[in-house]
Amino acid sequence: MFRVYFNFEDLSRIYKLNMDFIFYFLVIVPSAIIHEYAHGWVADMLGDPTARYAGRLTVNPVPHIDLWGTILMPIVLAVLTGGKFLFAYAKPVPYNPYNLKDQKWGPVMVALAGPAANFLLAVAFALVIRIMPVSNFSSILATIVYANVMLMIFNLVPIPPLDGSKVLYAILPNSAHEIKNFLDRYGFMVLLFFVFFLFELISPLIDGLFRLLVG
Repeated sequence: MFRVYFNFEDLSRIYKLNMDFIFYFLVIVPSAIIHEYAHGWVADMLGDPTARYAGRLTVNPVPHIDLWGTILMPIVLAVLTGGKFLFAYAKPVPYNPYNLKDQKWGPVMVALAGPAANFLLAVAFALVIRIMPVSNFSSILATIVYANVMLMIFNLVPIPPLDGSKVLYAILPNSAHEIKNFLDRYGFMVLLFFVFFLFELISPLIDGLFRLLVG
């Protein structure tokens, strides 16, 4: 099988330190929009048409752009972290969990739909990389794979408002209501602490899955 070999340290450095915002908007924002679209689509399939009625079941970026999450936060993070961390999210699609057919696991399936969409995007672009000759274009595709892997794994961190928190809430026993209350109240501050001081904990997962996909 034809395999592509990357200098991963150089790729990671380009992505984390030198990504310009034009490429950011061309890669991260569409990936985040597809992430949100997947949430709404799965919710609709499971009985909740809220996103469809709100006009959010579309890949048109305009309804999905959030001033803070899509534009301002990435700039702030890039400045505060010296370009080491760049993340964005699209405007969350509205959905009513009480409309879902499965009240326990329905919210989990909706939550996992976003990371799953990023994973499928990463796999699709990785397959293209594997069959095409090595070129500058393959390096660009590799960055798209890396970005979607990062979005997937980061969103699975079990801290509100990330998707992983929905999975955590579903598996926690009822007796753990104090943990849920704490995370609901202070989740965003915990998330900021994680981003600035603990993000390296998931970096090996991101790097490892990226290597596995691109070969």
